[in-house]
Amino acid sequence: MQSGCFLFFLILPISPETCCVGYHRHKRRGLQQNTTHQHYKAVEWEIFMMPCLKRVNQLVEVAWSRTGNGKEEIKGPPVDCGRKFLVEAKYSGSYTCLESGSQLFLHLQVVKRYSSACFNAEENSVDLLIGQEGKIPCPGLNCSDNSNVIWYKGSKAVSEQQRDSCEENGVLRLCQVYEEDTGVYFCDRTVIEQGVRWTFRRAVNVTAVPKHTPKQPRIMYPNGTMTEEVELGQSYALTCEVNFPFEKTFSPKVQWFMHHNGNTGNTSVLPMEKPQQKQVKIQVYKVIQQSIIKEVTPQHLNNTYTCMASNSLGNSSVTIKLKQKSKVRWPSLVGYPIASFLLVAGLGVVLHVKRLELQLIYRCYLQHQKHSKDEKEFDVFLSFLWSDSLSEAAGVSALLPQAGPDPDEKEGLPRLCSKEGEFSQTPLEVLLPQVLEDLWGYRLCLLERDVLPGGAYTNDVVLAIQRSRMLICLLSADYLSNSSAVFVLESGVQALLQNSSPKLQLIWTNRVSASLSKPNPPLPVLVQKALKVLPSLDWASGRPVGATKTFWKSLLRAMPDHRTAPNQ
Repeated sequence: MQSGCFLFFLILPISPETCCVGYHRHKRRGLQQNTTHQHYKAVEWEIFMMPCLKRVNQLVEVAWSRTGNGKEEIKGPPVDCGRKFLVEAKYSGSYTCLESGSQLFLHLQVVKRYSSACFNAEENSVDLLIGQEGKIPCPGLNCSDNSNVIWYKGSKAVSEQQRDSCEENGVLRLCQVYEEDTGVYFCDRTVIEQGVRWTFRRAVNVTAVPKHTPKQPRIMYPNGTMTEEVELGQSYALTCEVNFPFEKTFSPKVQWFMHHNGNTGNTSVLPMEKPQQKQVKIQVYKVIQQSIIKEVTPQHLNNTYTCMASNSLGNSSVTIKLKQKSKVRWPSLVGYPIASFLLVAGLGVVLHVKRLELQLIYRCYLQHQKHSKDEKEFDVFLSFLWSDSLSEAAGVSALLPQAGPDPDEKEGLPRLCSKEGEFSQTPLEVLLPQVLEDLWGYRLCLLERDVLPGGAYTNDVVLAIQRSRMLICLLSADYLSNSSAVFVLESGVQALLQNSSPKLQLIWTNRVSASLSKPNPPLPVLVQKALKVLPSLDWASGRPVGATKTFWKSLLRAMPDHRTAPNQ
């Protein structure tokens, strides 16, 4: 049995340097700390962290407030425990906090950084190789005979974290270094000065680095020799993106060179912007280097450009040329769908805005033919504004036959005359009823004549429109300013929008005056839209005979297809 144990120790030797073999956690050793009154020392311009309190194996986060000599609180923001900050001489003083109803006191003394030869800046930074064992020494420990050290990462002691580690003679030993071990560690050691027990807290910046793998830099862009398009007269940025492997002494270098007329023997270094550097992986750093051409000229198209990246192991390079960018036309696979989409969207907007006008056009020009032969009591419902002047004109106007043959009779056009040639000035409101009834033989409906008195005006208008195959409105500025007349027009438009629609014909007796007037009250929206799209004719008294004949021909074509026999 003894020989077996001897062989075991020969195979697995034990030494002070292998505390991680047969893993165990180090225990906190040292003097019992007075948590009511604490004294801390720190080194100026080092990272420091105010301590948190521990109650029943649980950390309690507190905020420390600055106090004066008489322990009165000094105005200013409190310092939260566990928050890292660069400590300065002005932070020296007394602090207090309340926890579980008890007042706790802390005195902080900030020591000048170079007041002693024991302060070595190199001890505040340590690089550890990932995957290997790591050692973190406590700064200034060699100047003290006290090796009792407690290590912290954050507010919690390393010994209480899920971490394979141990502490030996003031050195924190990590059994295996991981990427997550990067951070700030604090080592607390106890010193006694003039009977006062101080906790001397020092900070160490730890960086977990990968094993050094010798590699040359890799240029990611440009990706090999290539040609880039530029616009003459515009600025252009030559961009080079390079991945550099990690090196303990990291000194990346990226440069742009220009070869005049492509001749590598005639080369110059281009002016460059400040390089951009960032870590993309723990083993890789990306460096972006740009050179700006302020204005591209034809001479730049004859040159070649080389990006060269170098580190301690070697260099890499790529060469590019510039060419003038051609005007790009949309490829059919992209342009046609986009153009089609814009066209459909535009049509949708137009249809939405012009929906009512389009509906009126459809009803008036297309659908009316379906109802043109419907049996109605009247052929035409005539709407116009009657006045005293019209009564006088009606007394002197007549449809009189003239001696001799008239070619207009064959065409069904009226032969109009008046006493002393005044008939040409007769208003259309007087002429049209005579033409429709006496000459063309249409059954005419006039509100003043054919509707029984005593009824409601609105009901009479709607019923008269329903009983007629066609509605003719004689428009003028006075007509559009009269609410009763506008109601007839609006009712006709509403009837046109229904399935059983009458035909609607507008005749402007004086369009100029109507266009210059602003009806009061304003016209309904439905009427405004209808006036834009409904069929209309223009009449003006005193026009030449040819123009008058054209008006009557157009009106006759617009009338319903069949009519009663003319009166003899």
